[in-house]
Amino acid sequence: MIDCLIIGDSIAVGTAQFRPDCVAYAQGGITSLGWNKKFGDVNLSAETVIISLGTNDWVKADTYAVLMNIRTKIKGNARVFWILPNTESKPLIVHQVREVAAHFNDTVLPTTRWQKDKIHPSWAGYRELAEKAR
Repeated sequence: MIDCLIIGDSIAVGTAQFRPDCVAYAQGGITSLGWNKKFGDVNLSAETVIISLGTNDWVKADTYAVLMNIRTKIKGNARVFWILPNTESKPLIVHQVREVAAHFNDTVLPTTRWQKDKIHPSWAGYRELAEKAR
C-alpha cells in the first residue's frame, strides 16, 4: 500500500505540486464521470487519499452517485480528504461532496484562497490544502 494518493481534476494536479510524496491520478478539466472512466480501475489503496472532483461537473450530472462509486473503491483504514469546490460557483456540487464525505466520516478541506478565476486555489491555497491533508 502506498502512503499518499491524490485523485481528481486540475485542483488535484495543483495540490500534487505541494505533495511530491503522493502518487497522483489527476487530469485538468476532467469531470467526476470522466475520471471514473479513465482511472476507475486504479488501485485506490493508500494510507491517505486526497480527492478533488466535482468542480468540472455539470449541474445535471449525477455527481453524488459517481463520487459514491469512487469512494467505495477506497478500501481499508485510509484517511480520506475531500477538497471542496468554491461554494460560490457550484453550491449543489459542494453539497454533494459534503454528503459523500459525511457518509464515510471523511474530512472536508475548504479554502478561502482563490485565484482570480474563483475556481482554482491560489498557490498559498494549494499549499494550505496540501498541509491540511497530512
